[in-house]
Amino acid sequence: PQQQVVTAGMVDDNADFSAYLQFRQRTQVTHRARDVSERYLLQVRNARGMGVPDAEAAVQAANGAPMWARTDAAGRAWLHPNAFDPSGSQVYEVAVRKYGQQGTTFLRRGQKSAVELVLNTAAVPPRARLDLVFLIDATGSMGDEIGKLKSTLRTIANEVAQLPSRPDTCFGLVAYRDRGDAFLVRRHDFTNDLGSFQAVLDALQAEAGGDYPEAMDEALHETVHRLSWRGTDATRLVVLLADAPPHLDYGGPQYDDDMMAALGKGIKVFSVGASGLDKQGEYVQRQIAQYTGGRFVFLTYREASNPASGPGRETVHDVNNYSVQTLDRLIVRLVTEELAKLPKAG
Repeated sequence: PQQQVVTAGMVDDNADFSAYLQFRQRTQVTHRARDVSERYLLQVRNARGMGVPDAEAAVQAANGAPMWARTDAAGRAWLHPNAFDPSGSQVYEVAVRKYGQQGTTFLRRGQKSAVELVLNTAAVPPRARLDLVFLIDATGSMGDEIGKLKSTLRTIANEVAQLPSRPDTCFGLVAYRDRGDAFLVRRHDFTNDLGSFQAVLDALQAEAGGDYPEAMDEALHETVHRLSWRGTDATRLVVLLADAPPHLDYGGPQYDDDMMAALGKGIKVFSVGASGLDKQGEYVQRQIAQYTGGRFVFLTYREASNPASGPGRETVHDVNNYSVQTLDRLIVRLVTEELAKLPKAG
């Protein structure tokens, strides 16, 4: 059958950070608390002034509290001291390394400028490498969204392949449901064979799911820690497609720990809120996207609270100043913007 058009909007909570903090303040829902109200930009450049992508950064307080990050394709990463060191240390050592070169600088609480560091590395990055994972809630309410992804995967892949950086792309899939369903989490590791990945995606069906929250915590943990992410010089992106929050009452992995681990591995998460996502789900998805340097994407409709009204520009989510595209076009746009920071092929 003909697939319905799926439209979506997007906000960048790091670009409009004050609006994001206001959203957090007025949205009172149960969540895993990580304080991001104080943040600093880490910018790593080479001797020619160009951003150094995928550089490893270790940030450590005098009391030993550590955090890790990897720079994005522009050589940048956001650092949030209160998220890992609530004791409030005033000075942090920032050590960065890439291609065997290492540099050290310091982050001082209250500084107005970015934390800048120059690495004397002359190595030329290889051809762009993209690891792209679809992390999908596969419960019964997600049929339309999964169907749309199946029907547009090849278009997305072909457009990404034609970008100026001509990326070497590998695809991965992590699907999840909930306890008591046919599976809790099911992962398919990276492949550069688009045909085999399409077959894996085509076999995924939206089924089951009883109560509203789902096993997002376990699935995010699987995504960050169990997939074979390429170790160096890769752009690592996750498209998280879900219409429900995680089960915060379960023991085991917690999404805030794994969003911090994702930043340490250089994994950006683009959280996509599907129809029916409530305030708690929006809050959690925006936490994950903001901390990892990604974006919050949300489906839009002709009538905001009625997904059956068809595609449109309206949403129930607490967002402003967004443009609307079809979901597949928006995914291509997000990947394009990331890879545009890298050198052209050849």
